[in-house]
Amino acid sequence: MDYFIGIDVGTQGARVLLTDEQGRPVAAHEEQFPLHREEQDPEHWWAACLRSLEQLPEGYNIKAISVTSTSGTIIPLGHNGRPLHNAIMYSDGRQAEEGKLCRQLALEHHPGGYTGFNTSSGLPKMLWFVKQYPQKAEQLYKFIHAADYIIGKLCGRFDRSDFTNVLKSGYDVEAQRWPEYIWEKLPLRREWLQEVVPSGTPLGAVTARIKGLNGNIVVVAGMTDGCASQVASGAVNPGDWNTTIGTTLVVKGVTTAAIKDPEDRLYSHRHPEGYWMPGGASNTGADWVTKLFANRLQELNEAAALLYPTRHLVYPLMQQGERFPFIAPQAQGFETPGLTDAERFTAGMEGVAYIEKLAYEMIEKLSGEQVKAVYTAGGASNSHVWLNIRCNVLNLPLYKMEQVSGAAGAAILAASKTRYATVMEAAAAMARTEKTVRPEPGKAARYIDGYQRFKNKLIEKGYIPQHTYA
Repeated sequence: MDYFIGIDVGTQGARVLLTDEQGRPVAAHEEQFPLHREEQDPEHWWAACLRSLEQLPEGYNIKAISVTSTSGTIIPLGHNGRPLHNAIMYSDGRQAEEGKLCRQLALEHHPGGYTGFNTSSGLPKMLWFVKQYPQKAEQLYKFIHAADYIIGKLCGRFDRSDFTNVLKSGYDVEAQRWPEYIWEKLPLRREWLQEVVPSGTPLGAVTARIKGLNGNIVVVAGMTDGCASQVASGAVNPGDWNTTIGTTLVVKGVTTAAIKDPEDRLYSHRHPEGYWMPGGASNTGADWVTKLFANRLQELNEAAALLYPTRHLVYPLMQQGERFPFIAPQAQGFETPGLTDAERFTAGMEGVAYIEKLAYEMIEKLSGEQVKAVYTAGGASNSHVWLNIRCNVLNLPLYKMEQVSGAAGAAILAASKTRYATVMEAAAAMARTEKTVRPEPGKAARYIDGYQRFKNKLIEKGYIPQHTYA
């Protein structure tokens, strides 16, 4: 039996997971560190990972290890493999001007590539660092990403990154090259940019001295945390999609061709096997459940089981403005007046399901490809009633997965080219389904009318154009 390690370095902590070749967890350790949204010391991440790795039980045939972390975080690295500066976090908002400039240049010189630069993107942070610290920039070896740092500490190689981490740093994942405008129009150098390989590519053996780990363990190229969670969900084949409903609703999937979205609601990562991994995030999710009904969930779920499908319309948007599956800065939530709490709760779950269906309808229209199955995770998937509502609204099977953590995705990635032939084969063996929910024909049919009335309401309010969605 082979075993694999996945490491997830988040904003507030690092988690290390040991699994077997069938995805069953053997051991896990997690360590928290202070939350700093602008800058963090990468050495603190490595120290936390090292302590957790050394707590794993010994005696297992560990074959490979991989790492996932936040996208958009940048580390300026010196030639000695040490950071010249703290990691500039994806959540650092000081790069607004640089974000606008990078977006403008990308639209002018590379409109077919990634153009959605903002303060959470890597390229503006590189530009900001060079402008703020010109003396440090002269000592620069590479700009690297958060996952790259831990991978480099494990195997000694900092010169490579993967398709997912470099997207927001400006890499053209379709042409598989760095576009020339980065060094021709910006004060950046080509040699500061890493070589790019598919996620899961073996990079070398573990060279770090870690108790319990030996030099036969292969370190493989990592992945951003969102993509790793998608891998953990099992949504890795063309036509597979993953919906995670936590505070917000996040949709990610796999298509055979890149989706060109003129409204920038979606952007696409590159799949390790050459497919595409488009995704988008809504401002609607399950935050309304926590804010309005947190202490009554069992009671309201029991009531909802007897009430759905309803004819009520609730759009439970808790803030102004929507970004996916439509862009409407003026959008506000709405609901049928006079509802009881149970009716409001049930119709709120239906409203989120309608937003999810709208997303998949938009995706199918843009891609020309069919959504075949939806894998799901997040707090909302713990409600069996909500799973049934979503399944019937979508009229698709829903697969609730056992583990969808970034660390689990990194472990699958570690196995994808060392134990298995592809990430699809690895996910088929290691991503474990907890529950399958299938549509109920009568209820699914009733939701066709409810969904159309919901769309009509959005059109009436000017949130979506009639010609696009009617």
